[in-house]
Formats: sequence, structure tokens, C-alpha cells
Amino acid sequence: MATPGYWQMYKQPSSPAGQAAADLRAVAATPGRAMLGIVRRIVADDASAGAELIGMLDYRLHWPDDQVVYIGMLMVAEPYQRRGIGRQSWSLVEPWLANVAGMTSARLGVEQFNNKALQFFEALDFNLTGESNRLRVGDKLIRLLYMQKRLAPNG
Repeated sequence: MATPGYWQMYKQPSSPAGQAAADLRAVAATPGRAMLGIVRRIVADDASAGAELIGMLDYRLHWPDDQVVYIGMLMVAEPYQRRGIGRQSWSLVEPWLANVAGMTSARLGVEQFNNKALQFFEALDFNLTGESNRLRVGDKLIRLLYMQKRLAPNG
């Protein structure tokens, strides 16, 4: 999935070698965690023509607390950004999280320098909690700003 702009924020030309495989292993090893693909039909009116992966949603149920879903990532490939795909993807999964999975709130962390992501999640009614955390990514320390929103059943 093409997201060079994200990795450039970390001064990387692209995702580190083996990143996708490591992410899939981590998802498989973590209870309550799943990764959903966002796909686009190659031929709009012919499902049999196949699809391509254009985004993904990584989440973990009941973490860090019961009835809280932690959104690890909601990312859309750069050629497809700013077309409403991320918003539409969230609008499809949010009711499922509330009504089927029984989550009452969603939480996520955004890098403090990722203004586009902060604005995107604010537009989805996530609010900054005032909490932050520093973590090491490669040889850099970054600050995550935490955001949260209530999930309404039947919403």
C-alpha cells in the first residue's frame, strides 16, 4: 500500500523492510486484535475482476479497558486519500463496534506532528484526551497524542 508521505514524517523513504509481515504476526499474536483491508474493485461493475488493497484498519477490542476499542491505524493509500474512503470505512465499522462488538468508546494515538491525521479524526468527532506518551520509533522518540470518542449503539 503506497503511503510514502507517512514514512517521510519519520525520515524514511518507505516502510521498513518486513514491516507488513511483522504487523501481521503482531495482529495474529494479540488477543482481540484484527486488521481489516479496505479494497477497491479493479473493474467497478465486475467483482470477478478482482480487487486491490487501498487501505487498512487495525484495531484491538477491549484495550486498554473493557468495552474500549483501540484503533491502531486507519490508513488509506495516498492516491486514494481525500476521497472520503477513510470516513466511509469508519462509518461502516463504527456501528459494528458499538452494536455487535459491544464497544462503548474508541481510542487512538496520533503522532503530534501528523496534523492531517489529527484533523481527520477530529472531523470524525474524536477529541483529544489531554493524555500523551513518548515512544521510540527506530532511533527517534515521538509523542503520541491520545484521542477518544463515545460510540453510540444503533448509531
